[in-house]
Amino acid sequence: MSTPAPPRPSLLLLAYLAFVSLGLPDGLIGVGWPSIRADFDVPTEAVGLVLTAGTVGYLTSSLVAGFTLARIGVGWLLAGSTLLASLALTGYATSPALVVMTACALVLGLGSGAVDSGLNAYAAGAFGPRHMNWMHAFFGLGVAIGPLVMTATLGLGLAWRWGYGVVAASQLALAVAFALTVRAWRDRAATGAAAPSSTAAGPGPHKPITPVRIRETLRLPAVWLGALAFAVYVAIEVAAGLWAFLLLTDGRGLTAGAAGVCVSGYWGSLFVGRLVQGVVSERLGTTRVLRGSLFGMVAGAALIALPAPAWVAVAGLLVLGFAAAPVFPLLTLSTVDRVGAGHADRAIGVQIAGAGVGAALVPTGIGVLLGHTSVELLGAALTVLAVALILLQAGAARRR
Repeated sequence: MSTPAPPRPSLLLLAYLAFVSLGLPDGLIGVGWPSIRADFDVPTEAVGLVLTAGTVGYLTSSLVAGFTLARIGVGWLLAGSTLLASLALTGYATSPALVVMTACALVLGLGSGAVDSGLNAYAAGAFGPRHMNWMHAFFGLGVAIGPLVMTATLGLGLAWRWGYGVVAASQLALAVAFALTVRAWRDRAATGAAAPSSTAAGPGPHKPITPVRIRETLRLPAVWLGALAFAVYVAIEVAAGLWAFLLLTDGRGLTAGAAGVCVSGYWGSLFVGRLVQGVVSERLGTTRVLRGSLFGMVAGAALIALPAPAWVAVAGLLVLGFAAAPVFPLLTLSTVDRVGAGHADRAIGVQIAGAGVGAALVPTGIGVLLGHTSVELLGAALTVLAVALILLQAGAARRR
């Protein structure tokens, strides 16, 4: 049997740029919201309407994309979804009122969710562990660039709408690039289908995939255990970044400036971890790195939970971020091992939707817990979630 050819550089570049584009809007709204709120004359908490609409769209398209990928092909899915995102961001830039912006957020979520789910499903079969990790690292790069774009826009004396206009133009260019490479994506999908990856460093030999019915996919316990694992993982990643500042200032006595730098270090450790462990995963194999990362997350969360000086909690954040870095891409890459090649695309769509649910609900719940008890419980909550993640991954692997 022959092994799939290495990924084409042009497709890798587009995949990286697509994940940068996924992160850009997330970075824009944080800096731009004060100006948006003043422009629309709405209260600060009104941003929740925009975020909720975007989450609903993201969850919907993430779930559906995995089931429609085989019908239209990944190239057209990516082209159409990025075009949809470009139109939504153009709507942001021209919105006369918050209600219009909220409707555009729903459309943006639909486009972003389809890109995330579709590209993850494709990459799980066509890319190896290194490029899978690096692709997700570029999402963090997009989140980091977004605030810079909006800051530069406002610094030049331009309205916040120009920031969204710039990103909308970049999304349109990306949609054109995807449309022009539809055939290349289709050819790669035909020769680099997903294969088991737990015992190898990259994609294995191509095997014909027998079509299966949707209900057969949804009956697999491993699909739902995998979705829960994704929900718990993303909940840990988001909750740590969201509430660490509060822990370090109110709980451990750091100044706001020092705590801000430490939280940035946490996100930086995720980015660096994906770059470094992408190479390590190809050498040691997906299973070993994933297992070590899961236990590393428990260790990092336990350090945060210790009633110790601030530097111990900071060290825990860095360990947690570096250990967590490859988990999302490697869980995606190993989906075919748990559910089989015929179910993989659909299962990945369900998992991405599960990740969205975890990001939306669990960090909020942790915030309520901390508000009614003590901020010092953050580490304990993260530790419980990290242990639960190990159990869910073990359960999904056993039920394949």
